[in-house]
Amino acid sequence: MENQRELALQAWCEAVTGHAAGRLKTVSGDASFRRYFRTSDGNRTLIAVDAPPPQESLQPFMAIAAAYGNAGVAVPEVVAFDEAQGFMLLSDLGSTLLLSELSNASMTRWYKLALQDLPAIMQVTETAQGPLPAYDEALLRRELSLFHDWLLERHLGLRLNASQQLIWQSFCDTLVTNALEQPQVGVHRDYHARNIMVTGDQQLAYIDFQDAVKGAVTYDAVSLLRDCYVRWPQKRVSDLSAFLFNELQRQNVIDAGVSLTKWQRWFDLMGLQRHTKAAGIFARLYHRDGKSGYLQDVPRTLGYLHDVAAAYPEFDDYRLWLAKMVMPALADSR
Repeated sequence: MENQRELALQAWCEAVTGHAAGRLKTVSGDASFRRYFRTSDGNRTLIAVDAPPPQESLQPFMAIAAAYGNAGVAVPEVVAFDEAQGFMLLSDLGSTLLLSELSNASMTRWYKLALQDLPAIMQVTETAQGPLPAYDEALLRRELSLFHDWLLERHLGLRLNASQQLIWQSFCDTLVTNALEQPQVGVHRDYHARNIMVTGDQQLAYIDFQDAVKGAVTYDAVSLLRDCYVRWPQKRVSDLSAFLFNELQRQNVIDAGVSLTKWQRWFDLMGLQRHTKAAGIFARLYHRDGKSGYLQDVPRTLGYLHDVAAAYPEFDDYRLWLAKMVMPALADSR
């Protein structure tokens, strides 16, 4: 089936461009059903996207790309699309992911560039299709439940007893409250070093934004600085978080009455929500979609959960449960 779609996509690309580029070259798949290929129109390379309906829709990507472009955010240009087939041609941003450019020496410079693009992304709370979906309580809880359903029960075979259930519920309630009490802004929702491209002129451009929502002001920042795929020293993360805090207060995105301590709690707890969700998704990608590569990232996400929770005495019971039950079960499963 995948091969048939690939041939159909190739034929569509050739019909659109009038250029027989031949076999498509795989660029990547991702954690969804979308696949990406490189092709040519005879003058320049292009990215061909296969987003099979009904699992995927091109509309959110195209609407958000237009809104981001209007806000001055660098994103791929939509060259052509066929919504019925789920095919799209995009301008080619190159092959250099920000992840491959990061080092101890360069990370501060690169991350400051990315953080300085966030206020423009935060401005985008609607597109030509209407308002972005709200990152509301229902969605936050649905994401948190991925950890319980897919990592704990399905992957590790853990069942929570009554007292553990209370610890888990209290943890989730606190994270949901934290997310909803923050200023609600435009959120990319997958803002990390594998979704940021370094272009030929050493600027940054952004991809994989089709799930954008209106949600917590710290969400994209913590996705970037506490990346599921790479971990940096806490001091550097805190310094960069404070850099963004000052930038957002200067631009009146957050109220002058919000303290850095308050911001840091927002940031830390938002990271706990994201890493809880991510660990669940990584397990689901393995069990439901047959993608085993993401399992190697689960220990890092649990490490973040354990270490960040340590800064907040209200999470002592949760952290103890994580350390005594969940982390050993994960180590055994490997």
